[in-house]
Amino acid sequence: MHIEIGSGKGTLLLAQGRAQPDVNFLGIEWARRYYRHAVDRIGRWGLKNVKFIRTEAADFVIRFVGDSSVTCYHIYYPDPWPKKRHHRRRLICARNVEHLIRTLIPSGIIQIATDHPDYFEQIKQVLAERKDALEEIEFTPPAGARNGETIGTNYERKYIEEKRGVFTIAVKRIN
Repeated sequence: MHIEIGSGKGTLLLAQGRAQPDVNFLGIEWARRYYRHAVDRIGRWGLKNVKFIRTEAADFVIRFVGDSSVTCYHIYYPDPWPKKRHHRRRLICARNVEHLIRTLIPSGIIQIATDHPDYFEQIKQVLAERKDALEEIEFTPPAGARNGETIGTNYERKYIEEKRGVFTIAVKRIN
């Protein structure tokens, strides 16, 4: 199973679900408006291998995702919570990474992209602290990425127009 945290309007999972009909995908989205749009969109395409849930992602992973059950996490443009006093709300932190590792199958992958350079530095640091369990690998663009795109999501397309930088990292569970 692949899980996308912060699915937005479902652009990535629509492309991935169509490209890999034999793989199950779960999208987690908190914003009701985007969740409804994504569910409607996937329903119109009739994709049976893509499901969505509207919930807070970190809590869902902690409470409901089983050990060694996820092949890949897709975490693209998570909210950077840029104010220092809000950094504790960031998805990529030591506590949450522990649960991502726990739920990955051996050789399972976490792919992350952000446009926020400070958050990217924190992400790299948090992942580097778990070199005993994670190995950095090459980031692989998903099925929906067009020429000149890294991810192929609505956010990324907007950021490309705004000429924002995109920072990516991918890691693989080694044990």
